[in-house]
Amino acid sequence: MGIVAALVRSSFLVNAVYAESGREYGVTPQQGQLLCVLMARPYGMSELGSVLRLAKSSLTGLVDRTERNGLVRREPDPRDTRAVRVNLTAQGAKLAREFYDETCRRIEGLPATLDAAERDALAGLLGRVVLDNEVPMIFAAQAEGPPVDRER
Repeated sequence: MGIVAALVRSSFLVNAVYAESGREYGVTPQQGQLLCVLMARPYGMSELGSVLRLAKSSLTGLVDRTERNGLVRREPDPRDTRAVRVNLTAQGAKLAREFYDETCRRIEGLPATLDAAERDALAGLLGRVVLDNEVPMIFAAQAEGPPVDRER
């Protein structure tokens, strides 16, 4: 299999796991990504758009739907009175943690047929591709542990 097919098919595989976890936890894959990003800290809308690579209208709809479900809230930005920051609610933080842990568990199992050296090599190569292309951190590196829960 060539590199293009391998990368594209791998992304479909990971997206399918993300969707499966999302169905189990009652969120869309995009809401799951939003929750995972917000585990680290609140974000302004423009920052979120950049991290999630969404247009403003798509992001607004995503935040609106997730807010209606009681998982996030908009708060005034202390540095800019015209702006808002998006933060997890207590319910959202709990769901985010559970979704994150389960999704990590499922993704960790995908390369189960590889030995330890092959897994390390795969992680190293994919890590370089991700860093070289400045992919935002949605899931923390395993060595770093999961994103930190914040006190409310």
